[in-house]
Amino acid sequence: MNYQFSDKLAALKPSAIREIFKSLTDPTIISFAAGNPAAESFPVEELAAHSADIFAECATAALQYNITDGFPPLREAVAKRQKEIFGIGRSLAAGDTFDDMTVIVSGGQQGIELACKALCNEGDVVICENPSFIGALNAFRSCGAVTVGVEMEEDGIDPDDLERVISENPRAKMIYLIPTFHNPSGITTSEKKRRRIYEIAKRHSLPILEDNPYGELRFAGEELPTIKSMDDGGLVIYCSSFSKILSAGMRVGFVVAPEPIATKMVVAKQSEDVHTNIFFQMLCHRFMTKSDLDGHIQAIRALYRHKCELMLGELERELPSSVKFTRPEGGLFIWCTLPEGSDMSAFVKKALEKKVAVVPGTTFNCDTDAPSLSFRLNYSTPSDEQIVEGVKRLGEAAREFIH
Repeated sequence: MNYQFSDKLAALKPSAIREIFKSLTDPTIISFAAGNPAAESFPVEELAAHSADIFAECATAALQYNITDGFPPLREAVAKRQKEIFGIGRSLAAGDTFDDMTVIVSGGQQGIELACKALCNEGDVVICENPSFIGALNAFRSCGAVTVGVEMEEDGIDPDDLERVISENPRAKMIYLIPTFHNPSGITTSEKKRRRIYEIAKRHSLPILEDNPYGELRFAGEELPTIKSMDDGGLVIYCSSFSKILSAGMRVGFVVAPEPIATKMVVAKQSEDVHTNIFFQMLCHRFMTKSDLDGHIQAIRALYRHKCELMLGELERELPSSVKFTRPEGGLFIWCTLPEGSDMSAFVKKALEKKVAVVPGTTFNCDTDAPSLSFRLNYSTPSDEQIVEGVKRLGEAAREFIH
């Protein structure tokens, strides 16, 4: 049978990260390739207790259909927390020029895809940081959009280069950014650049999709305002998730967006999954309102501070000085860059021969055919012992590879 696949999916490549996972059935391989939260960050006992209470008190509601927008008590709790923590959420009743609306989605990934589906036609351009999150890039491509990159600097993209890319792409419909603890680089965009980016977007009437799944995982440095908190023109779609602070497997995320955009996203969601899993929405709400969520997040921050500092120390000790790496203030990732002239793909294979897995930088490129000198490391998933041994193996590979 000769299968004829849709144009939208025919050229879509499988995630290199998911492909790497296939090689990890070998128990001797140490993986720095995942993007998973640490297993010890899951509040298992509290979630079990809340689950029992839900089934004892409101089992039918937990097992029945619900509204697409999301479990109303969770929407209310999320909106309240985002307003208090990040200054997010506008209201005509409060004197703003537009209303924001909170929608519960099936993980932040769905929020990204729904935003593109609501705003972009086939062939439209989504401007992204380069490199960028592969899940988002593939979501845009699956909608028929074209991804065009603006190169990352040490404190985020260059606003002047953003202006150039906008002027060169008249079909640009959206800017996608991960300004806080960027995936894959770990970079945080400076406040000055955030404000300039927003003003550029406002001048061009170009919506911004601000993806902030790691925003509550800061363990160093000073808090910075979200771009959404600057939004006085109804331009910013803010997307986040419970995946990194409670459970990745629940697939519960949320979007805060101007009401007209949010309403269209809800319509699109209705045809995708009807609604996000109601039991897990109720479980998130119980944890938010009956457990110490802030205390739980502080414990995760301390855990990741330790893991990140351990990996950075080992990288300093084991890698040649010609290999550069970022120093994140939060999130899950470190971005390493080989010296000019290196063959990054060959190095990644060499590392795998040493039984350590990393993600090649080409995975995150807006242009799938563009080269990269970089690779991504994750420190949240491996144990301390695996971090030490894995970086040692990485150092051995680097010393053999770089002459």
